[in-house]
Amino acid sequence: MKYLKQFGIILIITFIGEIMHALIPLPIPGNIYGLVLMFVLLCTHVLPLEAVKEAAQFLIAIMPVMFIPAGAGLIDSWSELSPILIQVTVITLVSTIVVMVVTGKIAQAMIKGTKGESK
Repeated sequence: MKYLKQFGIILIITFIGEIMHALIPLPIPGNIYGLVLMFVLLCTHVLPLEAVKEAAQFLIAIMPVMFIPAGAGLIDSWSELSPILIQVTVITLVSTIVVMVVTGKIAQAMIKGTKGESK
């Protein structure tokens, strides 16, 4: 029953994100609104982590399974993708490197900021 309650909380926040998407005239997907809302609720302790922890851990554990439909879609779209394969590969590699560098720099800055606060 605990897991159903936790999944219910996650679904309600996701649904609120979809409502926000319908009401706010910005080109931001509803799931992003839901993620930001969940983040704010967890950071402000309005929603305690224990209220969604086990369900979130389960969803993270099965995340690779969620990429199977996308992979199947790429295989299905091979005829459209093959003429631009080199461009897509270069864009993917460059964007991956940029994301890794930016994430690393932000993590280093946050660690440095955390160490400065503890003194």
